[in-house]
Amino acid sequence: MSRITILDTTLRDGEQSPGVSLNLHEKLQIAHQLARLGVDVIEAGFPIASPGDFNAVKAVADEVRNVGIQALARTLEKDVDRAAEALKGAERPRIHVFLATSEIHRQHKLKKAKEEILSLATRAVRHAKGFTDEVEFSPEDASRTEPEFLREVVEAVIDAGATVINIPDTVGYATPEEFGRLIEDLIKETKGMEKATLSVHCHNDLGLAVANSLASIEAGATQVECTLNGIGERAGNAALEEVVMALNTRKDFYNYTTGIVTQEIMTTSRLVSSLTGLRVQKNKAIVGENAFAHSSGVHQDGIIKERTTYEIMRPEDVGRGKTRLPLGKLSGRNAFVQRLKELGYGHLSKDELEEAFKEFKDLADRKKAIQDEDVEAIVINILEESPPVYRLESVRIDCGPGTTPVAEVRLRMQDNSIEENATIGDGPIDALFKSIDLITDIPGKLLDYQVRAITSGKDAMGEVSVEVDFDGQVRRGRVVSCDIIEASARAYLNAVNKIAQKSARQAPPKKKKTRQREKV
Repeated sequence: MSRITILDTTLRDGEQSPGVSLNLHEKLQIAHQLARLGVDVIEAGFPIASPGDFNAVKAVADEVRNVGIQALARTLEKDVDRAAEALKGAERPRIHVFLATSEIHRQHKLKKAKEEILSLATRAVRHAKGFTDEVEFSPEDASRTEPEFLREVVEAVIDAGATVINIPDTVGYATPEEFGRLIEDLIKETKGMEKATLSVHCHNDLGLAVANSLASIEAGATQVECTLNGIGERAGNAALEEVVMALNTRKDFYNYTTGIVTQEIMTTSRLVSSLTGLRVQKNKAIVGENAFAHSSGVHQDGIIKERTTYEIMRPEDVGRGKTRLPLGKLSGRNAFVQRLKELGYGHLSKDELEEAFKEFKDLADRKKAIQDEDVEAIVINILEESPPVYRLESVRIDCGPGTTPVAEVRLRMQDNSIEENATIGDGPIDALFKSIDLITDIPGKLLDYQVRAITSGKDAMGEVSVEVDFDGQVRRGRVVSCDIIEASARAYLNAVNKIAQKSARQAPPKKKKTRQREKV
């Protein structure tokens, strides 16, 4: 297989992301990790931009080994000199000279004719060549430059000594077909192109940076410039992890390889995200939180039976943990049973499993993401409950400033009859428990009532535990739910049911739906 050179420009173009500013220590951390990742060249910065950037490039060049270190420079002698000074300690220094070539840049930004562009470019390359053997030249906005003039510039800088020609799609304007054809034509029609490496640097303004990079590889480019997590100016650059894993996963199509140690991708991504403050979107390819997560019941069932049904890469190959099957309302029985086994509850009976799955589905309709603690709480509720004499059908609380708390409770009995009660209390929980007392005719004295959150977020699961004295018999109830009122009612019923079961008390005779209100 042919090998593609990976040039990482996270420390230079990536730092141009609005709001990002890395200090010397942070740049060094990232540079050392990029070396561990196995990139071929690190573009460490723009030394003339500031003393801080110069010092950072110098530190990277002095300390980071076994990788090429590149510094950016305009076609000004002072820029090239500053870059060369910063790169003195590098094992493989490379100066990167750039100059805009498109008509729109020549007229409106540079206000220079084609002849002046050619002169500035070749003079700067020759000057850089006096400091280092490796010189890269970028005709900025190449994808909007007239093809004939672009070839003329490339031929001139190669003749001046450039060893790498980088073709930037500076504003992310090109389409994959256009960009691939541009690269192919340059290789075929540019004199001396065989003397230089052809590189590409694609921006993501239209979301095509990775596609354009891959199209250029198909067309013959042998170096790709990219950033971790796709960060960079405006909409960012081609994402290193996406380019690399596309080549790695589709070797059958591209027939190219890289020197990237893919198992270091996640570590590098997280480091860059942490130090830049740019969070990775959850559905981001390769490194997003959901990249190897399957929530559909159909997908989860397929993954459990055979991973390759819905995964074309292994999470381990990019340094992630195992595949995640987050439970939610779309999850099926197979995924739920699998999670129970992983949590150590594979011993549930068929009836217990049925009840647990029903409780899970009910909770999933109310809660976006089901956490392991939620599943455990469901199981604990079922295992701790005696066969219920009374089941909670519904509960409604009326309370608030200037109102009297009223609880309306609806219970189903063992014989499937339903009874309702509405009771006034000193507070909503007091009214709730009084309603249950009246329906069940098992009055209790509340000794302890505790509520605590067991998961985080606005839809957190809350645990309610109660201790109740039923005429000298103390019973405890504990229930977890994201609805604290419901959990309170069920916890109290849990304790009531233990008394009802022990005394073999029969449910009250079946009644038609009734409604009574205790007066005070």
